[in-house]
Amino acid sequence: MKTVGIIGGSGYTGGELLRLVINHPKLILDFIYSTTRPGTLISETHQDLLGQLELKFTDQVNTEVDILFLCLGHGNSSIFLENYTFSDTTYIIDLSNDFRLRKDAKFNGREFIYGLPEINRNVIKKAKSIANPGCFATAIQLALLPLAKENKLNSTIHINATTGSTGAGVQNSSTSHFSWRNNNLSWYKPFTHQHLGEIKETLNKIQGKDTDVLFLPQRGDFTRGIFVSAYTLFDGNLKDALKLYEDFYKEEPFTQVSKNEVHLKLVINSNQCFLHLHKHKDQLLITSIIDNLIKGASGQAIQNLNLMIGWEEKLGLQLKTSIF
Repeated sequence: MKTVGIIGGSGYTGGELLRLVINHPKLILDFIYSTTRPGTLISETHQDLLGQLELKFTDQVNTEVDILFLCLGHGNSSIFLENYTFSDTTYIIDLSNDFRLRKDAKFNGREFIYGLPEINRNVIKKAKSIANPGCFATAIQLALLPLAKENKLNSTIHINATTGSTGAGVQNSSTSHFSWRNNNLSWYKPFTHQHLGEIKETLNKIQGKDTDVLFLPQRGDFTRGIFVSAYTLFDGNLKDALKLYEDFYKEEPFTQVSKNEVHLKLVINSNQCFLHLHKHKDQLLITSIIDNLIKGASGQAIQNLNLMIGWEEKLGLQLKTSIF
């Protein structure tokens, strides 16, 4: 068994990670650090864990823990790691955007590997520190990787992606509370979303050239999930595209190519990404769906951990969706 510490466990991502850790057959929860809730039962914040977890939040950190997950707001992981020195044997997985870009990957003697298994699996297996990808970035990159691998992204990529309200975090804002979200739809950060940096770094590295990406994120009237529609020029037919995608993902346990149209409920509460292809004239439309809190965050963090330690990749991630 490996011991786990979680820094920041009161939010949506931290809560999902807690649920995955306590149900993982090779992990034992050592501590959950919180500066605002020390001494409070975790089940008082995550009430569904009543009877499953008697641990309390703490303001003490065990720097000898086997595995450390950072579930802090963007910009706070680097601050935290400046104040605590962990054992060289501790695996660290950061779920913020602090270390995702290559210019930020080296920090305090550690090198954070970008944790997208579908493209970086072999490097992840040798890593001690992981920068977990963003939720939009995960869904969008999985939609485009096969085309990039074959150098097929030679024109502008148009992306429209809608996320649930949990993507905005647990703290209410003017655009995340129920009254505003209910029966509503809006875009935000048009063409400037922070996940564009990691998306373009991956695509540019694979293709060896700059990739033109136009990304319009939207706020959806639902709680969890991301629905991506991306389209670009493609010079083959639909059969060609399907073969390209099926070949690329044939060994991937969590990325599936569906010949049927997809909808969000197919992947909610799972670590799966479902892809669907549609050809219209010279345009290839790729639909990509994930649960933003699982494959887009905590589930992918566990997937990365399994790879780092050498466990079976799906361990602790055989999750049941709920489509009704």
